[in-house]
Amino acid sequence: MPFINSKISTALSEEQEKTLVSRLGQAVTLIPGKSESWLMTGFEPEYHLYFRGENSTPAAFVEVKLFGSENKSAFAALTAEICNIYQEVLGIPSDHIYIKYQAVANWGWNGSNL
Repeated sequence: MPFINSKISTALSEEQEKTLVSRLGQAVTLIPGKSESWLMTGFEPEYHLYFRGENSTPAAFVEVKLFGSENKSAFAALTAEICNIYQEVLGIPSDHIYIKYQAVANWGWNGSNL
């Protein structure tokens, strides 16, 4: 049950958003046991992000939350893929992308907790 939320400093077209949803759906499978069928995504475009005290270069802050335990090697692979996706789709350089991972022990869905 992963959730990927992105704060993006640029505008986001409907086409770009659909492309991100699709590519993130493929990328999340880099984490064992995770699939697109359980992935929820969110986007906050035109977010006021400042990196190194300035905002002239596009930037993104991406949060990946998932039910279960940490898998550092899978997280590393996903980081590389997320940076690649955001560079290709939105033109955001990988050195202007932060990615935060959070493994969650308690996750609610469909009226109960897992």
